[in-house]
Amino acid sequence: MPPALWSTDNQYSVLLPALLALVLSILIGLEREAGGKSAGLRTHTLVGLGSAVLMLVSKYGFADLLLVERISVDPARIAAQIVSGIGFIGGGLIFVRKDAVRGLTTAATVWLVAAVGMACGAGLPVLAVATTIGHFVVTRGLPPLARLTARRRKDPPVLRVGYATGQGVLRTVLATCTDRGWMVRGVEIDREDREDSGGRYTAVALQLDGRGDLTDLAGEVSELPGVRFAATGREPLDE
Repeated sequence: MPPALWSTDNQYSVLLPALLALVLSILIGLEREAGGKSAGLRTHTLVGLGSAVLMLVSKYGFADLLLVERISVDPARIAAQIVSGIGFIGGGLIFVRKDAVRGLTTAATVWLVAAVGMACGAGLPVLAVATTIGHFVVTRGLPPLARLTARRRKDPPVLRVGYATGQGVLRTVLATCTDRGWMVRGVEIDREDREDSGGRYTAVALQLDGRGDLTDLAGEVSELPGVRFAATGREPLDE
């Protein structure tokens, strides 16, 4: 086969950045998988490795064209498209139910693992490794700090829940709060209404005490059968 068909003769050497991206992406993916996140080991590994390969193609895939007159190549063109493409993946991981946002941290992690892969493909291994270490510092080191800050809040955490009356939903909600490490110190009834379907509807405010993530709890409670909404704080909601 004519040598001109190959972009570069050093194709085996470009495998090293891709291998580094694979290893670092696996480490980040394992941390996400252990946390039971929607995007786990396979997603993060594929995003990181794919970003590295695209960076390598952007850098070396057109080396042979540089020898042709009147042809110029922008090595940053493909790299810029990686950032745009990751936005579509991250957007698919985020969803909002009432005022509970889920998947935001996971989407940010996918964005970060793409940056790690790009750093590997760009020939910046120190930056890629440092970014991976930073990921573990943020995801494993900051939650205890956030819980410590939550403990010192002046206002106790409040979870507002609307649910169908007479179906034992409140009992399930209280059990979910307890299972997640929260103590229910009080229950206040906000209002009781009749739904269009003829059933009864109740909204309550739960006064909680605990160290967990209240937003995550609201998101989990909102998924329970019979729950119409779950929100944090005492502000009234437009239903």
